Amino acid sequence: MSGDNVPPGPKATRREWIGLAVLALPTVLLSLDISVLYLALPSLGSDLGAGGPQQLWIMDVYAFLLAGFLVTMGTLGDRVGRRRLLLIGAAAFGALSVAAAYATSPEMLIVTRALLGVAGATLMPSTMALIRNMFTDPRQMGTAISVWFGCFMGGMALGPVVGGLLLQNFWWGSAFLLGVPCMALLLIVGPFLLPEYRDAEAGRLDLTSVALSLAAVLPAIYGLKELAREGVHPVPVAALAAGAVFGALFVRRQHGLADPLLDLRLFRDRGFSTALGIMLMGGIVMSGVTLMSTLYLQLVEGFSPLRSGLWMLPENAALVAGSLLGPALARRVRTGHLMAAGLLLGCAGFLLHTQIDGAGQTPLLVAGLVLASGGIALPMTLTMNTLLASAPPEKAGAVAAMSETGGEFGVAVGVAALGSLGTYVYRDRLRLPSGLPARAADDARESITGAVTAARPLPGAPSVDLLDAARSAFCSGLNAVAVTATLTFFVLAILTVAILRDTSAPAPDPAPDGPPKPLSNSDA
Repeated sequence: MSGDNVPPGPKATRREWIGLAVLALPTVLLSLDISVLYLALPSLGSDLGAGGPQQLWIMDVYAFLLAGFLVTMGTLGDRVGRRRLLLIGAAAFGALSVAAAYATSPEMLIVTRALLGVAGATLMPSTMALIRNMFTDPRQMGTAISVWFGCFMGGMALGPVVGGLLLQNFWWGSAFLLGVPCMALLLIVGPFLLPEYRDAEAGRLDLTSVALSLAAVLPAIYGLKELAREGVHPVPVAALAAGAVFGALFVRRQHGLADPLLDLRLFRDRGFSTALGIMLMGGIVMSGVTLMSTLYLQLVEGFSPLRSGLWMLPENAALVAGSLLGPALARRVRTGHLMAAGLLLGCAGFLLHTQIDGAGQTPLLVAGLVLASGGIALPMTLTMNTLLASAPPEKAGAVAAMSETGGEFGVAVGVAALGSLGTYVYRDRLRLPSGLPARAADDARESITGAVTAARPLPGAPSVDLLDAARSAFCSGLNAVAVTATLTFFVLAILTVAILRDTSAPAPDPAPDGPPKPLSNSDA
């Protein structure tokens, strides 16, 4: 495993492993919260009278603010204390979850979701940075990271099931209340089990850099999401341009600061830059493929959201298994070679998707997702370890924030780019049956969702013909996305072996009687 820059430290004790279980609580919660809300959206929209634009903001404003504040919160934790920031964020997240559950208007829920995004930005970087401090032995750190990643993916897997059960028996607010007991337990046991760590030599937080980072990230994420939703329009293009300008100003300012918000010198490390690139590109590919797969299950196969979620469970189980298997395999195989093998396994999964040509092929779709997800889990887990191992302990919070921000961008870019590719191919390959009403034809040309909606009021034969044409065209789009994903992963596999060939030897066992390294600048 990539642990070359991590000096062997003392073995973790039972306290650290129990502390890891505590850190898993917010990890599971945040990933579970995302998938549960998709199922709750129709009922909360109906109860609160939220229109289409308001429902979109309820969904998106959390991700906007989360992505925008990740870098700031990661660096802030390095300065004020990672445990302190984690506990403050947990208290805020729990209180805001209650407020969201009992929201009485769409506007109240939108504001609460925005504040939840800010609170959520304190949790993920803090948990990853604390793992870097708690597990100083390279192998144990790799195992701890794989457990963290497995918990995150486990939450995604449980989301549709837990959400379905809650919404079947309770009101939509129960989806938000899931976070309250988790955060309460973290607040109770966290001060006793988690160490405190801060960079004693860090300077003051540069508020101008904070403002520039927000001005760069928020418009960029908004623009990408709007491009995925509405296609090319002046507003999202202008948002992306504004984000690029402020991003350039942010980078320029960081170069001139003695204590930058984001230390750009980290990118000089080849392993760090490669790992971050793999994480970004992996997120782009997997988010686009997962989007197309979810649409296939619901619009081609006609499954309900809950049934579609159950069919996606094998994919998430493969992610969990791959993330746990990665560190064990990395003890015997060079990290670069293992990452490349995982990416090639993902290629094999995507190739299965190129063979899907209509309804009734769910097993083929799921088999491809299992191979792709199990494959990408290997490099994704190891890249996180590489990122933390490549950075000094005092920068762990900022590094964790960068990886999370890259993940948010990966999802947004993947949905926008690969979703647009699928839509383009769909429209190009769609062959509408003759005799359709003009309105139905126009709706069908927009997307497969429009085609399914347009087919409902039509009589038997025209409805069936329209659905067959739309499903065939959509599968062509799915094939195109799968080909793009295959080529991307293949190129990544080659680059991974080439770039990491000299830096990917498995970390040696720490000397059993070696001197212990200090864990932090302050005791727990």
